[in-house]
Amino acid sequence: MNLANLDLSTLGLVLASLTGVGSFVLGRHLRRKRQEKRAARERLAEAATQSRQVRRAKERSGRG
Repeated sequence: MNLANLDLSTLGLVLASLTGVGSFVLGRHLRRKRQEKRAARERLAEAATQSRQVRRAKERSGRG
């Protein structure tokens, strides 16, 4: 592709589109990581409030 034939507005539009797509992908990735961390933190908090007997019963039933 010859960049000399492209005017500035076309190049700007392509650059803006690529930047937007990159920002979208990065945002989804970071959001997923944040959700996983929050879910892990909630699981730990729930396990801390359960009695030992309840935790062992869940482990035996295969839910833990």
